[in-house]
Amino acid sequence: MNGLLPKLDIDGSRDKPLYRQIADALSARIQSGDLPAGTRLPPTRRLAESLSTHRNTVVRAFELLVDKGYVTSEVGRGTFVAAQGTAPAPRHAPQPAADGSSGKPWARLLSRAATSEPWARLERVTRGVQVPADVINLSRMQPSPALLPEQQLRACLDAVTRTRPGDALGYAPRQGVARLREQISRDLATQGIDASPEAIIITSGSQQALDVVARLLVNPGDLVLTEARTYSGALNIFEVLGAELMGIDCDADGPIVPTSPALTSRAKSLYVIPNSRNPTGTTMSLERRRELLAWSARAGVPIIEDDYGADLNLDGDPTPQALRSLDSDVFYLGTFSKKLIPALRVGFVVSPAGLAKTLVGLKHAMDLGTSALLQHALAEFLERGYLREHLQRTLPIYRARRDALAEALTAYMPQGVAWNAPRRGVVQWLTLPEGLDGQTIYDDARRAGVLVSPSTLYDASDRQSNGLRLAFCYEPEERLVEGAKRLGEVITRALSRRPSRSTTRTEAIMDWV
Repeated sequence: MNGLLPKLDIDGSRDKPLYRQIADALSARIQSGDLPAGTRLPPTRRLAESLSTHRNTVVRAFELLVDKGYVTSEVGRGTFVAAQGTAPAPRHAPQPAADGSSGKPWARLLSRAATSEPWARLERVTRGVQVPADVINLSRMQPSPALLPEQQLRACLDAVTRTRPGDALGYAPRQGVARLREQISRDLATQGIDASPEAIIITSGSQQALDVVARLLVNPGDLVLTEARTYSGALNIFEVLGAELMGIDCDADGPIVPTSPALTSRAKSLYVIPNSRNPTGTTMSLERRRELLAWSARAGVPIIEDDYGADLNLDGDPTPQALRSLDSDVFYLGTFSKKLIPALRVGFVVSPAGLAKTLVGLKHAMDLGTSALLQHALAEFLERGYLREHLQRTLPIYRARRDALAEALTAYMPQGVAWNAPRRGVVQWLTLPEGLDGQTIYDDARRAGVLVSPSTLYDASDRQSNGLRLAFCYEPEERLVEGAKRLGEVITRALSRRPSRSTTRTEAIMDWV
């Protein structure tokens, strides 16, 4: 079929991500026979330009069509309408061996989770771009080696292996080491969170904590609400479990309370990061927290609160009350990775009443228990007061790094780039001028020797303006300044190449190639 394709029927509904609207519009044309088998779809970049969106949105739409068997994609040739009834093949299925042998039929055997959008998203971000040896890493969200309390941890490991070898070197209790849960309970009490040790389940980092809670709540096809831009690891977990994700809009106070009855009636859970939100670095207001909890009570939708950045308060401002401190039905997730040592891989869940045993059973089926040695070492660390000493040493350093980065951004960013220095956490968000693609800036920045994290990793809604996340916890001040300078030069060059024309989505007409 040659000639013009009439405009796509995209309704602009805010209850459905744009990539799904594009996929639905194309699948409707395929089912009606307007696009017969063998028809080649336009290149993703051309279609994205005609719809005034970024290319990754169209890529996701095409991948969804591949998953559903409507189209096939061939590297170097393009995307073609498939014969109806053709079973979809996994996007990342292993290829035949070099000697031509077919081996196992992996394309049929792999699960849909193994070929889901998270892997495609990571593949797009990490595709082959040469990186200079002296790269400045503004994407690594972990403490620099000089800030790790290795001597104190070594002392604690030595103590527990000498005094508790039977406990520390064996399997841990299913719910977690009691002395560690007691320490966490005491620490949470200082934040106004009433959590008994019996309600706390120790996990391998907050990533496993979220995984266990998601497995408790979510069946394939269930609707999960998140902030429109949120932690990529959470998006990965929910998508691998087969959830339908919907990003809800946010303003300066945090996520806007859903008002759509259809949306609320279908939602299975709401995942939020109230403090030092990843990736934006902003904090939800107390008033918005109360509004979300009132909505949760009315709608019967549980809230998952991820407080990964607890204690990383850079300016000493009072932190708004945790959602869990205001409502005991909230699932509260915590971790020691960001504020202490990533390699500990110790996190926890505070469970609503009556659900702890079920969560423990799910977790035990996954891993048979988190390392007893690391749990006892962390408990010893907390009992000795080392965490308080560590934070007193590291928070001023993080504050100085944040300030150095903020000053450098002011000096080197071109007009149109927007940001606000965070008051908590270790990430800084940049909003790019309209027309710049975050993925393209990421690629160009890698070539220039600076690593950042593009918005494509964090967008749940496909309606977000493009942006970049910069982490300032790993690099020292002088390298943060140089990284901002390099990034500013990259963005300035991209602005000089920016096209001036634009068209609206509803008026888009695309040519066949």
